[in-house]
Amino acid sequence: MEGFSLSTIDILIMVAYAVLIIAYGLYHAKRDSSEEYFLAGRNMVWPIVGISLFAANISSSTLVGLAGDAFQTNTHVYNYEWAAAVVLIFFAIFFLPFYLRSKVYTMPEFLERRYDVRSRYYFSFITIIGNVLIDTAAGLYVGNIVLKIIFPELDTWVIIVILAFAAAAYTIPGGLNSVIQTEVIQAVLLIIGSIILTYFCFAEVGGWSGMIAGLNEKYAEGAIGLNAEETLSLVRPRGDEFMPWTGLLVGVPILGFYFWANNQFMVQRILGAKDLNHGRWGALFAGLLKLPVLFIMVIPGTLAILIFSDLDLSGLNYVRPDGQLCERLADCPNMTYPVLLFQLLPTGLLGLVLAGLLAAMMSSVSATFNSASTLITMDFVHKMRPTLTSKQLVRVGQIATLVLVVLASLWAPQIERFGSLFQYLQLVLSFICPPVVSAFILGLFWKRANSNGAIVSLLIGFGFAIFLILSNIFDLSPALNEVHFLHMAFFLFLICAAIHIAVSLATGLPDPEQIEAYTWRVSMFREETQELKSLPWYKNYRILALILLIITAVLVGIFW
Repeated sequence: MEGFSLSTIDILIMVAYAVLIIAYGLYHAKRDSSEEYFLAGRNMVWPIVGISLFAANISSSTLVGLAGDAFQTNTHVYNYEWAAAVVLIFFAIFFLPFYLRSKVYTMPEFLERRYDVRSRYYFSFITIIGNVLIDTAAGLYVGNIVLKIIFPELDTWVIIVILAFAAAAYTIPGGLNSVIQTEVIQAVLLIIGSIILTYFCFAEVGGWSGMIAGLNEKYAEGAIGLNAEETLSLVRPRGDEFMPWTGLLVGVPILGFYFWANNQFMVQRILGAKDLNHGRWGALFAGLLKLPVLFIMVIPGTLAILIFSDLDLSGLNYVRPDGQLCERLADCPNMTYPVLLFQLLPTGLLGLVLAGLLAAMMSSVSATFNSASTLITMDFVHKMRPTLTSKQLVRVGQIATLVLVVLASLWAPQIERFGSLFQYLQLVLSFICPPVVSAFILGLFWKRANSNGAIVSLLIGFGFAIFLILSNIFDLSPALNEVHFLHMAFFLFLICAAIHIAVSLATGLPDPEQIEAYTWRVSMFREETQELKSLPWYKNYRILALILLIITAVLVGIFW
């Protein structure tokens, strides 16, 4: 096929949208104080919190990654999505009250309150690195994929730099409020675009029954290794290369807990909630929004198996990391979602949906810029220079954002070396997050956990993580590389927890004030039960959480 091209109408729609979204972000800028700039004045209501969480998570990189893995018959990639609803319920019940009542700006700051400043510096440094290597760079990489097939003559670094500075255009002046306000618009557009694309995909194959028949036919021909029932199943055998059921059971919850409950990139939105109830309702709303992702973002990738698996892509001149030309979609699964858009959507609608996709990329990138700059400003600069005024802290945050733009732009092109985008995201995360998750969980639920146990387990866990990442790149330990990354995440969690417990028991008792203020107790649950009695059922977060849990269980049961 020839290269993809856009009509004048599509290009005008995309340009107009980009200009309007930047203007809208600047209009909602809040930068009079550090609290307004970094946490949107702590005045966000629950629908905004929930949609913002969803938009930041279902970014362009996640969307492209979901479709790409589903195209490879890995529909069980959806397990990451429904598991988020369960994790958010746990988060809303136990962790969120401590975060909001402590009035912290960052997650590392909370870790210092429970342990000491050593843990804060470690986690802040790790989070900043993760923001650049995982969230920001992945978003820029997706933008490059989309624009590269429209403008193949442009170098990758040129596209990435343009996208990075476009996202920074309203993040640097406006802070978190600009990020969240634009995220809401972009989330709505992204959902609408995904629903429209799903409609066109099903129309192409003859509906749900046509999809089932087509998958079974492909299986009979030997074109795919699974029949329709197996392709759409969320639970796979223990030997599955992508996500064995054991990995789903023990590994996915650890990754999910880090992403939703410890990651500054996500939690910063809830820290901006106007009160505890709005924070909880927003978290549960985000969990609810994750459930339809199966139908509007994952299954279109599965449908691409029937529609475009034999499509000739050589005319795109898209070169894979191994230097070979991408001739078919199977050679470059990360192209699945862009191919669906360009091949199925009519003029005008294509420009609007592409604008939504690129806007989602900008949303994700701008959010990570803001969260990382918050960490740099509040966890490092403010600690070293406590006399800085609120406006001076805002200026530091803006400069930090600019530096992050440069670093992320330099790293983003390297993602091509890892093949599947979603696999890259989960692989790196599975090695980085277990030590942090261990420190947070033990800190909240075990009174004896102390600062020495925390820092020792964090540092040893970090050493393991670096070795495992390098081993996967340079094949340092073939035996370890054979262990599935979801299993490895669980093993790392156990090792770090054991080290934390052993060192804590061998050293002194933690400060009683830390235990009193930052450790969960059963009495808290009882006191909250009395408070909730005065609320109608639709405002009782426990009832709402139970409803969400039931809906999730029914959906997973259907596709078990």
